[in-house]
Amino acid sequence: MSDNNTNEFENAVKTMMLHVGENPEREGLVDTPTRVKKAYEFIYGGYKEDPKEILSKALFTSSNDEMVLIKDIEFYSTCEHHLLPIIGRVHVAYIPDGKVVGLSKIPRVVNVFSRRMQIQEQLTEQIADAIMDTIKPKGVAVVVVARHMCMEMRGVEKINSTTTSSALRGLFKKDEKTRSEFFSLINSTTSTRY
Repeated sequence: MSDNNTNEFENAVKTMMLHVGENPEREGLVDTPTRVKKAYEFIYGGYKEDPKEILSKALFTSSNDEMVLIKDIEFYSTCEHHLLPIIGRVHVAYIPDGKVVGLSKIPRVVNVFSRRMQIQEQLTEQIADAIMDTIKPKGVAVVVVARHMCMEMRGVEKINSTTTSSALRGLFKKDEKTRSEFFSLINSTTSTRY
């Protein structure tokens, strides 16, 4: 970020503090604009990364044609309507078609998309589409379960309510048995902690 952009960003933070009734010159807030700028650069780092490039760099030939599931990927994001946090978990499964992807790349893709301003439904679709378009599996399933601070901290103020969204592609959409297996696995209460 250039010096001009940095000053502009920090001045905007000071303006916001003034609008809510704070004094940006008081001791505890003097360095807040700089801290907020650094936090935003990290929180919104997903704009600087290409999820398809991340997946493409870790594709491996495989004869496996059974479901690969990565469950309980924790994430945080930001609601584009109120700029308040979304906090939750993502479950991702795919059925390989000659290629598998390095396991760590799926959570990295979740991070890339979640570190942007958006709505949960779009996040869910973006993850599924990036995997489907890049790995080209027989199917992809993504379920996101999240809490929205825009519902908890303001508005209806419903603490601990969750929102679930799903995106199904290929076999997960076409084949009821495959879909049922996926939902059974992600809803299993069997401990998967090792």
